[in-house]
Amino acid sequence: MFKGFAGGLAAMAALTASLPAHAAETPTDPAAKTVQGFYDVLVDTMKNGPKLGLQGRYAKLKPAVEAAFNLPAMAQFAVGPTWSKYSAAEQKSLTEAFERMTVSNYAKNFDSYGGQQFVVLPTVIERAPDKVVQSEMRPLKGDAIKFNYRMRDAGKGEWKVIDVFLAGFTSQLALRRSEFADTVAKQGAPGLIRKMNDVADKTMQN
Repeated sequence: MFKGFAGGLAAMAALTASLPAHAAETPTDPAAKTVQGFYDVLVDTMKNGPKLGLQGRYAKLKPAVEAAFNLPAMAQFAVGPTWSKYSAAEQKSLTEAFERMTVSNYAKNFDSYGGQQFVVLPTVIERAPDKVVQSEMRPLKGDAIKFNYRMRDAGKGEWKVIDVFLAGFTSQLALRRSEFADTVAKQGAPGLIRKMNDVADKTMQN
């Protein structure tokens, strides 16, 4: 049941629990600034996590996710080629369900703060028409843990996330498409909308 992304976020959250704070350079690339802005809200939410509670974290993270992630594009890629066969109303409902699932995962898995900081690296990789923003979590001992973001210009120079790569190479949208495939084939848009909303509902249970 959509274990790939949720499991990846849970692992990411667990890894950050024992990481020390690090000074980081201020990003200058607009795509990197988007990721840094999201991280700033995420860390602040974690710092106030117990006080906010699950619903409070969801409310705080929702606008940050909307600002940083191109949710319609991500939902379209995760669904696959059948997306174009769906009505505008179905596409809208799929995007909304995908957003609920995404925000609920962050709200559930990043619930407290232990002094860690997410570090956005200054070098942004150009992969026209996209960019890859690299970020790391640096443990006290051992190798850095990479979390990279594929970014695309959403218009007017506004760069947004279109995929997240856990450990620097595992595409979360590729995992999503694999997880969605059976439901899409057998139940179409209505079934996938129900399933994503069910996942979000269960994630938001305290």
